Amino acid sequence: MTLDLPTPLVATDWLARHLDDPALRIFDATVHLAAPAQAGEEWTQTSGRPEYRAAHIPGAAFADIIDELSEPDGGWFTKPSPERFAAAAGRLGIGPETAVVVYAADVFWATRLWWLLLANGFDNVAVLDGGIGKWTAEGRPTRSGDESYPPADFVGTPRPELFAELDEVKQVVEQGSGACLINSLSPQDFHATESISYARPGRIPGSRHVFVASLLNPADGTFRPVPELREIFAQVQAEPGRKVTYCGGGIAATGDALALRLLGETDVAIYDGSLREWTSDPSLPLEVG
Repeated sequence: MTLDLPTPLVATDWLARHLDDPALRIFDATVHLAAPAQAGEEWTQTSGRPEYRAAHIPGAAFADIIDELSEPDGGWFTKPSPERFAAAAGRLGIGPETAVVVYAADVFWATRLWWLLLANGFDNVAVLDGGIGKWTAEGRPTRSGDESYPPADFVGTPRPELFAELDEVKQVVEQGSGACLINSLSPQDFHATESISYARPGRIPGSRHVFVASLLNPADGTFRPVPELREIFAQVQAEPGRKVTYCGGGIAATGDALALRLLGETDVAIYDGSLREWTSDPSLPLEVG
């Protein structure tokens, strides 16, 4: 019998009660990403596998977003082709009768994998609210070493509409309509007049700002209650139609996307290229300050 996940988030209590369910698949999707120290240097990305091997939620396997779940040579964490994703998901053991719970040291890597699964037609997936930080703070058990699930046949019909491509974002900027663009980066990045993180400083013109970290409770890293999220997104939800979130490379933007789903928004997309792509083309406009 399939284990159905009711919302994009599951609580640690729920996961603890279902650890032994044979349909459950748990994944640690941790990545460590560091901005360059000075202009001209590259971002550094490091797998969270060593921390996973040191201590993970019992039964959890490791999901490699850097290599297995991104397109090779596509830049930072470019979304994989449907064929590549299906093959990787099948190797992880994600099949039509499974339920998937994802966590990470930084929750927005978990929301990235959650979004990739949705975009490839797999709906029975949720993010562990509060992640492994809340799990361990509650004194719950962990294991060391590597674990895995039997390979499966991944089944899903891709949903390309869950990603916004460059041409769509260009059209929104040129027309000043068609979607609400949402920048999920910090206030410093949103208002920046200087940047060492991207090719040029600034934000895509007309963007609203919802800093993804503001969506979390500082005490335990869980998402804020829906009424609080509704206040945070009040200006965004006042705009009609499609909501397109972006950040630097399509990771933090998935946190805003999850919150929008919790608020009942159904036409939500991630601009996967984000500022990495937009700022690299000097012909594309930016707003600063």
